[in-house]
Amino acid sequence: MRSGNPALKDSTFLDLGTGSVVRGGDQVMTLNGTVNKTGVLLLLTVITASFAWSQVQITELGAVGAGPYVWGGAIGGLILALVTTFKKTWAPVTAPLYALVEGFFLGAISSIFEAKFPGIVIQAVMLTFGTLFALLFAYRSGLIKATENFKLGVAAATGGIFLIYLATMVLGLFNINIPYIHESGLIGIGFSLFVVVVAAMNLVLDFDFIETGVEQGAPKYMEWYGAFGLMVTLVWLYIEFLRLLSKLQSRN
Repeated sequence: MRSGNPALKDSTFLDLGTGSVVRGGDQVMTLNGTVNKTGVLLLLTVITASFAWSQVQITELGAVGAGPYVWGGAIGGLILALVTTFKKTWAPVTAPLYALVEGFFLGAISSIFEAKFPGIVIQAVMLTFGTLFALLFAYRSGLIKATENFKLGVAAATGGIFLIYLATMVLGLFNINIPYIHESGLIGIGFSLFVVVVAAMNLVLDFDFIETGVEQGAPKYMEWYGAFGLMVTLVWLYIEFLRLLSKLQSRN
């Protein structure tokens, strides 16, 4: 049960003491329950994103007032994501909080992109949800199967991307930039396309992982945890679409 999503890994449904699958008795994880909770998290994200968007002023100089929402949302979202990952039983509380905090980040960062590239946000939103539903259909119809080799490949690619982004942040502290991949040239666009594909493939692993939890009768709180894991991938996919579209529009 591998997933490139760090929130959904092999040990998620296991009791760390005995190594056996954790089961929830009568109150077990269901597919409908997970879908409903994913909808709740999306709604919470949209609410706070809309608020952050309304608080940012778009001027000739760009987006004014976005900084506190970007940094507060990014840091708060990271902390809540880590807490949720390591304390799965807290997911009914921490997952909604993550969605609320992440909404502030998404609303502010979206306003920054929109100020520079008008119309880019609605395009990224449509591409994100279009990808979600297309891959869900492909997964449910059997066109895409989460085989062991598929899972290994996606997990390895996700880890490689994480290391590149980590290196970018560390080198950025010393004013050193990794050439080409973050620029709007062909190499930069190709890199963004690759990252978008990997992020999208993580959705397939998330679907498979949630389905496995349902089949194994995981505890009810795992519905929130599964919804949280799916949200993590959707946020990543949306940000990558923004980056890709901005590179494409920079070439016009």
